[in-house]
Amino acid sequence: MSVYEIRDTKCLEKLFEGWQETLIWSCMQGCMGRAYADSISNPKSAQIVIGDFCFLAGEAKKELVLNKPDDYKSNFIIMIPQNNEWSKLIEQTYKERATKVYRYAIKKERDVFDIEKLSKIVKEIKKPFSIQIIDKDIFNQVISNQWSKDLCSQFNDYEDYRKRGIGAVVIKDGIVVSGASSYTVYNEGIEIEIDTRKDYRRKGLALACGAKLILECLNKGLYPSWDAQNKGSVALAEKLGYHFDKEYEAYEIMDY
Repeated sequence: MSVYEIRDTKCLEKLFEGWQETLIWSCMQGCMGRAYADSISNPKSAQIVIGDFCFLAGEAKKELVLNKPDDYKSNFIIMIPQNNEWSKLIEQTYKERATKVYRYAIKKERDVFDIEKLSKIVKEIKKPFSIQIIDKDIFNQVISNQWSKDLCSQFNDYEDYRKRGIGAVVIKDGIVVSGASSYTVYNEGIEIEIDTRKDYRRKGLALACGAKLILECLNKGLYPSWDAQNKGSVALAEKLGYHFDKEYEAYEIMDY
């Protein structure tokens, strides 16, 4: 089987239909990511690679499980199968290099946010901390640190981020210690990435960044989508007004 890169993703709509995942929407809308399939005209199997994620849909095909975009630099990726056949194929293909994990989908509800509550959370951040919107200097600081780079890593440069991205950080003594930003973007909104430097966790900083980012998104008419890596992330999301949807299966692949 040959693998084809799909430029016009309209032919993939049925394969990904109903999958409530903004990273998929980002690629389908041509905002970010790359798409592949077993056929350009009549695909039955498809793959979307965006950021650190790979989504597999349709009939399970090993060639797509193994396919790695030529500009993908990392040896790590998170594969999300649409069905059990894909799961089995991922396990058979990568063996001990594949670790099954569970992630947590958060409901995409537009009218659940309490503006007054979110504003109060932001105002509760006191000196020596302050909240700032990501500008050029903050962007450069964020991408230069391993712990924070994913806040902005999917954008080509600051100019790209300025046009399409949005984010807020907590600063102490001129240094970013926590942040919430657009990991990816799609036409109607963003997918949130939240990170806090290890020595500043459990101080309410991520909560404040998240609240500030949600308020900024709502002011711009954007939906701030949230997907949780762990139960701690679910709890944080719920404090901000989100509701848990469901647990789902994913595979963390090393030596991709």
